[in-house]
Amino acid sequence: MTKRAYACEEMTSQAASAPTSSEIPGSLNPTQRAKDWKRLATEEFDVLVVGGGVTGVGCALDAVTRGLSVGLIEQRDLASGTSSRSSKLLHGGLRYLEQRDFALVREALHERSLLASSICPHLVRPVSFLLPLTHRVWQRVYYGAGVLLYELLALGRRNPLPRHRHLSRRTAMTLVPGFDDHFLVGAIRYYDAQIDDARHTLTVARTAARHGAAVVTSAQLTGLLREDDKSGDDRVVGATITDVETGEEIEVRATKVVNATGVWLDEIQDMVGGSELHVTAAKGVHIVVPREAIDSDSGLILRTPNSVLFVIPWGRHWLIGTTDTSYELDRAHPAASASDIDYILEHANHALRRPLTRADIVGVYAGLRPLVSGEGGDTARLSREHAVLEPVPGLISIAGGKYTTYRLMAADTIDMAADGLDRKVPKSCTDRLPLIGADQWSTFKDNAARLAREYELTTEAVDRLLWRHGSRVDDVLALVANDPTLGEELPGGGYIAAEVVYAARHEGALHLDDVLARRMRISIENDQRGLLVAEQAAALMAPELGWNDDRRRLEVERWQTRIDAELAANAAPDDGTADEFRQSAIDSRGLADA
Repeated sequence: MTKRAYACEEMTSQAASAPTSSEIPGSLNPTQRAKDWKRLATEEFDVLVVGGGVTGVGCALDAVTRGLSVGLIEQRDLASGTSSRSSKLLHGGLRYLEQRDFALVREALHERSLLASSICPHLVRPVSFLLPLTHRVWQRVYYGAGVLLYELLALGRRNPLPRHRHLSRRTAMTLVPGFDDHFLVGAIRYYDAQIDDARHTLTVARTAARHGAAVVTSAQLTGLLREDDKSGDDRVVGATITDVETGEEIEVRATKVVNATGVWLDEIQDMVGGSELHVTAAKGVHIVVPREAIDSDSGLILRTPNSVLFVIPWGRHWLIGTTDTSYELDRAHPAASASDIDYILEHANHALRRPLTRADIVGVYAGLRPLVSGEGGDTARLSREHAVLEPVPGLISIAGGKYTTYRLMAADTIDMAADGLDRKVPKSCTDRLPLIGADQWSTFKDNAARLAREYELTTEAVDRLLWRHGSRVDDVLALVANDPTLGEELPGGGYIAAEVVYAARHEGALHLDDVLARRMRISIENDQRGLLVAEQAAALMAPELGWNDDRRRLEVERWQTRIDAELAANAAPDDGTADEFRQSAIDSRGLADA
């Protein structure tokens, strides 16, 4: 076996232990970006991944831990599209059992258990849901059997979540007093897992960078390089890339180019004449309301005519969604319209004692699900399963799938890429590869009170830091030790100032929206949508990124423009007007913010 074939085992062992040097592993910052940009211009890679969502970063991590040389580019920010706009759940898809898709559910539950128990336990936490029963006998038998099967499919998979319970009407109402008791005669309480999708995607990318992947954001693919191979067949051998920050254009050579661009998949494939694999975009909208708006100790699942509506605990807030509608407009500008918001409020209010109004909403977000195209126009019925295809030699497209199964999607994609290389490539090892922050997680979690005393922070602030950074919380708190003012809580979100500095210094944030919308979630967790903290955050980022006063003011102005456009879109009818409003929200990279 070659030395390269041992790469997985070597890297897995390395990741499982804390770094011994003072250097922070997997740092993404302007210095690293400049080095990796030079690598893209001068090296030839085994694999070039296009797309910085969870599927793309998953592919980069899978490939680099098999010993392959890897570059990854993203035209905006990591997780700036679909991967920061999900329901924040890791789940097997309880409703897919009704469709008898047992293999998909089993696969997803396996992945949920891996993520929660060993891959990134610091980013995952259990969340309970009530499944309301409206009929006394048949639903308890029918739904109870479904939930039991759901848990049985997870057995033997190190399932870390509590078991389900059947509840009487009275017991159910003690858990969810804010819900109207007229719509249930009992309930079943079961557990799934919750994850901050944007932070998880970032952590996968940082882990890939730690192992040698060249990761460059604000890098837009503008063309594919093609040559005839020895047999005379046309093949993709790389890509033309433009630095959105500077306008510089380079050619990147790669044996395989992976198209992991989600709803933009067809745009890349069209550069080589198209493909039989296509994606259909489905818009999903969520609203965010304060925790006190609904008196409940559990989430809830409500059936709607088209799908289901989740009421999901989210720290100090509730996430309520989602819609599931076809989307034919500009995919760079998905926007929640007035009718989307009204739909969510209407169906949520069917179950609430105190109806929610628009005044309760502190945040709204819309995302596009990339579904593998199928028959019919009902996006809820199109497959969530993924498909991998090589439309022309050298270009591999990955489409569809669920957030929960990103790792399997990546492994399948790199398996196909490995078939075209001139050497044996080890199998995927990411099922036993902890992400950055997972090492010694239980030790750090058990020392939360000590950390709060040592750094004079509230226990809530430390808890939030731990569930966002894991064992790398030491890196964030080191900033507070050097400058105690960075321990101050920022207005409107419960985050501390050090997290802004850390985001620019180690987490690849290049612009204000990267911090307010994804490194932190202030944009959806405060009714001011981050405007209260924009000036302060920009001032903290400025010395890290070399901004002068004009650039700092420009970043704040662009954030204000974005928020104004989003609020206008949320009040617009669902006829394309919402997207016209969003068109005016041009982000700092010169691209309309997704």
